Amino acid sequence: MTGDSFSDGDIVMMYKQQFVIETRRRGTYEITEQVQQVVGRSGVLGGLCSVFIHHTSASLIVCENADPTVRHDLENYAARLVRDGDPSFVHDSEGPDDMSAHIRSILTLTSLTIPVEDSRCDLGTWQGIFVWEHRTIPHRRRITVTVMGDREQT
Repeated sequence: MTGDSFSDGDIVMMYKQQFVIETRRRGTYEITEQVQQVVGRSGVLGGLCSVFIHHTSASLIVCENADPTVRHDLENYAARLVRDGDPSFVHDSEGPDDMSAHIRSILTLTSLTIPVEDSRCDLGTWQGIFVWEHRTIPHRRRITVTVMGDREQT
């Protein structure tokens, strides 16, 4: 195993940018390209990328991006695991998908950390970054991408 370490002479920087994704309904929405664009603009050659979603009824996932049936099966599994309108839920102020959306979000992730190499997220061949919308109606989802690491030499 090899690794790189920082020394006092390295230029370390942080870059942060937000963007909004408009969802149409429950499901997954790929944001890989938007995140890669932020990483590219950051000037960071190598380091870490943090992606954060500012919501409690949507989440972030790294998932198969070549075959959409993977995400379809994931959605079907989640629907069986956490049913909308479960009579045991007390919180339903925004409808029958309200509490189930919160549970799905808690069971998944609101942030991801991805290595950066050559000014790009170092994802696997079939990996993509997705917003997983857990509500059944459209929403505007705010995403913050923070990139930290070695700065490119100019």
